[in-house]
Order: sequence, then C-alpha cells, then structure tokens
Amino acid sequence: MTIRLSHSALCLLAGLSALAIGFAGAAQAASASESQARNPDAKVLASIETPTDTTKPAARKPAPVSARGPYYVDFRARTAASWGHAFVWYGKTSERAVEVAGLTPAGDVTTYVLGYVTWVPSETGASYGDLDPEYLTAHYKVYLSEADAKRVFAYIKHLKESSPVWSAEISNCTSFIGDIAEFMGLKTPSRWKRPEAYVNELKALNNGRQVVRLSAQ
Repeated sequence: MTIRLSHSALCLLAGLSALAIGFAGAAQAASASESQARNPDAKVLASIETPTDTTKPAARKPAPVSARGPYYVDFRARTAASWGHAFVWYGKTSERAVEVAGLTPAGDVTTYVLGYVTWVPSETGASYGDLDPEYLTAHYKVYLSEADAKRVFAYIKHLKESSPVWSAEISNCTSFIGDIAEFMGLKTPSRWKRPEAYVNELKALNNGRQVVRLSAQ
C-alpha cells in the first residue's frame, strides 16, 4: 500500500527533523564548551601575551612587563555554546607555562542542564577552549610582586580545592573569578553578568590598573 502525504504534511515532517538535528547539535556543542575539562593540576603552555586585545588601546605606551611585576593574574572570558565562560590564567611573567582555573560543571550536557535547577559536581581546571585565543572575548591582566603572588596563588589553589559543586544561578564561573578578584582587593561587578560583560566591567571598575598590591596581612 502506498501512502501519499500532502505538501503541508511533508513540510511539517521536514521541520520536525531539522529541529531534532539542531537540538542534538546544540547539546553536543554545550557539552563540549562547558564541561570538557583537562587535568586541573597540570601546567599548560600558551602565550602569556594576548595576540589581539579586545579593548581599546591605551593612549600612553604601556610600561615594560618587567616594570609591572614578575607574576600576573589574567581574568579572561571566552565564547561557548550558551552564556560563555570566565576563568583565569596565572603564572610567572617570564614563562610560557600558565596555570588555568575556572569553575565548570563536571560531565556531559545533562550535568550542565541540571546545574540550572540544582547543584552538580564541578571541575576547576582548564576546560575546552580556555587556551585558544580565537575564542577569547575579553581579558584583564594585572601584575603582582612575588610576595603577593604567593598569597594570591595559594588562595586560588584553596578555592579550586573547596569548590566541589557548580550552579548556574549561585556558584558559577563569574562568581569564581569574582572571589579571586575580591581577594586581590579589586572592585567587582555583579556576579550575574555574562562572562564577557563581567570581565570588561571588572577592568572598567578598576580603571584598568595593571599593578595590584595586596594589603598587609
């Protein structure tokens, strides 16, 4: 028996198929962008200088790196399938090896979606795309003395070890880097902003200052 479908029925079936394919693709992209984490304790190699600055260039010539400080923390934002992602690079100015810290849900897209309604397990190391300059949308780099860097890096290590869960609404990537910025004495924006907007506002609130000095203990 041959079943003939009307033109409208064929269009409906085609639309439903396209919707299903699109949803599957979006789910895979979200999973890849939000939760593919690498070894959280491993150092990675990357250029410590961002090749393309995402903000307007300063009117005056920047001071040499050696004059700013031997260590740094770089607050960064990148694209992702959903809201984007915020994280930090940190390390020694003279070395290409960098540490990466950020808060992401552990697991696949199912974990990511559940994170919008409840707490889910987290990872705090480098996630997919954190080292690719083509995904970068904003960054704010500040320099530290050796003594201050030891304190800040120890705090980042503590934060990574004491952040076992992720929540899209409460404990997310912007709140994670916000804790680091507050520890460093920087002014911070509202934590419920998209990562790109958060990093750009963090830089604006602090007038783009490039050197941070911690208060005495």
